[in-house]
Amino acid sequence: MIAALFSVAFLLLDVLWWVIIVQVVLSWLFVLNVLNTSSHGVRAFAQAIDRILAPLYRPIRAILPDFGGIDFSPLVLLILIQIVEILLRGAENSLLQYPGQ
Repeated sequence: MIAALFSVAFLLLDVLWWVIIVQVVLSWLFVLNVLNTSSHGVRAFAQAIDRILAPLYRPIRAILPDFGGIDFSPLVLLILIQIVEILLRGAENSLLQYPGQ
């Protein structure tokens, strides 16, 4: 049962990882005018991803200094996800190696 919970946690962190990557790539495509923001479908998709990730970016943006238009909060969040995965893998190994203690 514990292994299944850890698997679900890892899956959710992986999904979050890819949602962040998609959001970053979309923002670059908008800046470079590869994607047109006047397209309703593309704009709705980008806004949905922004709404999902905004609560995660907000505390990071409050801490980071202003870098003049460059947003490092996705990078910080990706690093934090990796740290959480490392900690979860350690906890998983400890719990599964010594289950009764």
